[in-house]
Amino acid sequence: MSGTAAKGTAASENASGALLSRLAGLRERVAALVERRSADDPTAADPLRGLYVTPETARRLAALPPVDGTGGAAAAAGGGYAGQAYAGGSDDEVPDASEASGAPGASEAPGASDRPAALAARFGLSALDLHILLTALAPDVDRGFEPLYGYLNDDVGRRRATVALALDLAGTGPYEPAARARFHPAAPLLSGGLLVIEQEDRPLPGRALRVPERVVAHLLGDDGLDPELSGGEVELLSAVQRAAGRTGSGDRSGEPSFAGRLAALASERPLAVHLRERRPGTAAAPVTDGLRSAGLPVLRYRPEGRDGEGAGLAGALLREARLRRAAVVVGPLPERPQGLVRALAGRDVPVVFFGSEPYDPGWAPDAGLFAMDAPDDGAAAGEVWSAALGSVEVAGGFDLAAAVAPYRLGAAQIRRAARAATALAAFDGTPLTTAHIQHSARQQSAPLLDRHARRVRPAVGFDGLVLPPEPLALLHELVQRARHREKVLGQWRLRTGGGRGRGVVALFAGDSGTGKTLSAEVVAGELGLDLYVVELSAVVDKYIGETEKNLEQIFSEADRTDAVLLFDEADAVFGKRSEVKSSHDRYANLESAYLLQRLEAFDGIAVLTTNLRANIDDAFTRRLDLVVDFPFPDAEQRTALWRSCLAATPCADDLALDVCAKEFELSGGAIRSAAVTAGYLAAGRGEAVSAEDVRAGARREYRKMGRLVPDASPLWD
Repeated sequence: MSGTAAKGTAASENASGALLSRLAGLRERVAALVERRSADDPTAADPLRGLYVTPETARRLAALPPVDGTGGAAAAAGGGYAGQAYAGGSDDEVPDASEASGAPGASEAPGASDRPAALAARFGLSALDLHILLTALAPDVDRGFEPLYGYLNDDVGRRRATVALALDLAGTGPYEPAARARFHPAAPLLSGGLLVIEQEDRPLPGRALRVPERVVAHLLGDDGLDPELSGGEVELLSAVQRAAGRTGSGDRSGEPSFAGRLAALASERPLAVHLRERRPGTAAAPVTDGLRSAGLPVLRYRPEGRDGEGAGLAGALLREARLRRAAVVVGPLPERPQGLVRALAGRDVPVVFFGSEPYDPGWAPDAGLFAMDAPDDGAAAGEVWSAALGSVEVAGGFDLAAAVAPYRLGAAQIRRAARAATALAAFDGTPLTTAHIQHSARQQSAPLLDRHARRVRPAVGFDGLVLPPEPLALLHELVQRARHREKVLGQWRLRTGGGRGRGVVALFAGDSGTGKTLSAEVVAGELGLDLYVVELSAVVDKYIGETEKNLEQIFSEADRTDAVLLFDEADAVFGKRSEVKSSHDRYANLESAYLLQRLEAFDGIAVLTTNLRANIDDAFTRRLDLVVDFPFPDAEQRTALWRSCLAATPCADDLALDVCAKEFELSGGAIRSAAVTAGYLAAGRGEAVSAEDVRAGARREYRKMGRLVPDASPLWD
């Protein structure tokens, strides 16, 4: 057995011994009560008395030595309840652990863990509360109490303590208001989930008492998670041992981070906080780590997907948190969180709620809950990635900082992505590469944009682009902006106020087929992100306000997703505002005004494309980071485009692509279509692509555009 396991077993045995020692004292009081009742039992000679426990049997059972947890007998602890019979007193009195230890059977072996006393302190139990609790759980620990309780209840079938029996053993009864109040739903025993009063159809004195199994197990030294919470929604995270002199997690400057300050406050006093996240999953991990570093275990509750308001487990969750002196972290919150927030907030347990929706004071107006926006976790992404990957073998020339720069992941998401990338590399049997990192990071983003846009997995790079130097340089700048925006706009604080986001928005303008959409795919591929093409047919709606709703869904998802958003033919929704001459003009201008405001707060990466730059409103142009003009290719660029399109195609030696490029003035998109046509013609003959196939494809594109097709040219002679 390991040292840790042996230590845990010893602690459990100490806790069990402490509880059994207390029950030994309880048994003495049960024996005394049996003696008093059996001394003048008028039914002792009843021939039907066999249906009951006889006085002689009760005396004999009461005289048996109690169980000591090792199969032997334990010496009776002696002493009455708290040294004397309960004689009233304030029902609001809450003893500390030392006072509660004066309850039944306080004498125990040196060094034993007195969990009942600790439980009384945590839940605010009075001495009478603790007596009631021990009386109720006695049959769950020592079955010798069952016939004794049956005798005292005058019903052999009722082998649990009743309200009247528990109070009778304490020297009081349900006729005293102070004693009766201990069974009120708001009293510590019931509100804390320590006691269940069964048989609602009976009068209170005759109702049976039951202690939940989790409470019995805890008092016996079992620290396993409550089975009621083990369905997957609740995760137990143990506290982390802190280094000497450390008071919590800090940021890179050495100052305590937001999560560290919150954890330090939670460790001093209970509090309830609601954190609004800008991106899902970014607040829970740093706050959880901070609480654990402050020495608090954490119960992480994910209520999503539960019926109703997700408050069904709140009682068990609060009880478990009190038993462990733990904090509770809850989120993302369900659609209707009022019941959950009211059930958990305002208690003597630190609770942190988080979600993407703003806090509503109507959720729990009297809970003393304070709300704030969750800040960035302050983690240096490159450092977290390096620490998470550790000594994993990486491919040569691997630039980790450049590979992970486009991803806005929290520390916990980075660690999960690093584990997934390492497993993927092991599956491939290769060292870790950029592709492994980027694939795993994309999975953490969990995009929902597929509902509103068409996803494109980039398959081309800058080597597949044929552009003049100026637009090519602007595309490289766009990539650099996307990679370094967190540093420039966040750490360097070059972002202006007014609620502006950290998004990167570019406009690609040029004739059809000049490479705008392909360039957007190249940018996404260079960043290791997916490209989402917004289908304007699914966005624009004839009903007033519906277009804005559809666009808001897209922008909201793009804010939370690491992806490149492409608005193709953007002038359809980003067009110029017009003079208001009718109600239609007014509502059309409202759509443009909404887009202007939304772009200001955008946090993602978006590319707008248009064939007519003049159609884009000047107010949109001011909000753009880059405008890239795509010129029509000249003869030299057309030749390069032909060669790029046919690079992997078997071709004849005499294609004369430069001659074809001079004769046919085609855009890049048209050249690609012509090359595809040439490929089909050659494949049909079972031969390589010839010059005539290339010319036939070019002539086909001329006809599609309605242009005059030259029949012959001396250049081909």
